Amino acid sequence: MSTHKLPREHHIPLFCCSKQHSPSFCYPIFELDRAYTRTRRCQPGLVHTLSLRPSIPSHPLSFFHFCLNKSLTTQKKEGKKKKKTLTLACSHFTMRLKFESRLLIFFTIIFPAISGELPRFREAPAFRNGRECPKATWSALDRRSHNPSIIHISMTLDSTYLRGSVAGVFSVLQHATCPENIVFHFISTQRQRLELSRTITATFPYLNFEIYRFDTNLVKGKISYSIRQALDQPLNYARIYLADLLPLTVGRIIYFDSDLIVVDDVAKLWSINLRGRVLGAPEYCHANFTNYFTSKFWSNPVFSGTVKGRRPCYFNTGVMVIDLRKWREGRYTEKLEYWMRVQKKYRIYELGSLPPFLLVFAGDVEGVEHRWNQHGLGGDNLEGLCRNLHPGPVSLLHWSGKGKPWLRIDSKKPCPLDSLWAPYDLFRHKSLFSDS
Repeated sequence: MSTHKLPREHHIPLFCCSKQHSPSFCYPIFELDRAYTRTRRCQPGLVHTLSLRPSIPSHPLSFFHFCLNKSLTTQKKEGKKKKKTLTLACSHFTMRLKFESRLLIFFTIIFPAISGELPRFREAPAFRNGRECPKATWSALDRRSHNPSIIHISMTLDSTYLRGSVAGVFSVLQHATCPENIVFHFISTQRQRLELSRTITATFPYLNFEIYRFDTNLVKGKISYSIRQALDQPLNYARIYLADLLPLTVGRIIYFDSDLIVVDDVAKLWSINLRGRVLGAPEYCHANFTNYFTSKFWSNPVFSGTVKGRRPCYFNTGVMVIDLRKWREGRYTEKLEYWMRVQKKYRIYELGSLPPFLLVFAGDVEGVEHRWNQHGLGGDNLEGLCRNLHPGPVSLLHWSGKGKPWLRIDSKKPCPLDSLWAPYDLFRHKSLFSDS
């Protein structure tokens, strides 16, 4: 493969990655000369195995125009399986300074996601308890019974949604009456676990938190593809295993998605009465429950009989209050895994980890005020268009759906409600020309 010498103008070599990376489009990987004075040479093209199909997806940003010299080979074999690999030749394009702001998006968001580098954040202020707060401490090594003065919150952590997770934690602490009585239980995969811990410690030096390793082998072979790739990530299913991951001394947990902010005292949500039920969440009974499952589900009397005699309502699993003791006693993880196996065989739904929760819990959920999950602000799962708030008071804003506020803000195409998320964004923007 030949190399291309780049002239002194603003030329940048480009590589394209396969759909194994997330999100599912081609990424440019830049090798940029800070001073724009020296010439660069392209490195040899990268080889990636395409997990879905041997084709290049179209790039989402129209101002990138590049040439790809590609050759498909099917020479590699592993056992009986042929591996299709795509060899992408080195390419370059001309970039003018007027595109610097767009280029910054790739250096601060996309390139770190590819390279494994975590985003950096400003240090959050220290939040202290009010005078009325009881003194309470918690440790993962403490074997004493559940302390009701401690609020336990669980979220997942990964490089893709880390910016959203940090904003969510910041919002919880800022509006809490007793922030020092809050313990965060983060779930992460083994990859970058130490780096994530350092990032959280540096951003929230006074935060009481634990990070638990989620073994992705638990869901290996159980995940079916859905309408959006982000819903297929193993960490999206970690909420099913909270009762197994967290210490037995944690009897109740609030689970939050990583794309929300809290604008009220989370103690109000924590203190709801579950009335003997395992799970509490805002319910939306006006939604057509039948739409969440395929015709194969409803035409099979064994499957459809599961909800017979119940009054099932849709609820969003991004905000849940869970009685972990009752969950463990009822072996609810196994019940959810059962429906994942059924889905793998019969294809009875299209939406990731949500439908198993609906099949197991819908009709037996303790209703929570809708103010605690103003969801859908990220639009639908296909286009992610802007949406308005639901009528009524707001305690929590949830950007469920395809559109995420940090991506829309950085692309200079925010939705009106994204401005409500922005004050909680601690992301430290790095100057394109910084030497640091």
